[in-house]
Amino acid sequence: MISYEPLYKTLKEKGFSTYKLINEYGISRSLLDRLKHNRPISTVTLNDLCQILHCKVEDVLIFIDDEKE
Repeated sequence: MISYEPLYKTLKEKGFSTYKLINEYGISRSLLDRLKHNRPISTVTLNDLCQILHCKVEDVLIFIDDEKE
């Protein structure tokens, strides 16, 4: 399973809020809902988030092996 939990830590560290993503960068509320519920996003969206936040992919998502749990 892909988890976007690291994204929220990265947002906090970089001084970003979801409000700022929506109003200054045009990120949709539906995309933020997808992230909140760990639903799939496109690699284009992942690239956009990394560019906005000036971060690496691993600062946005983490893979959790469901079989090990």
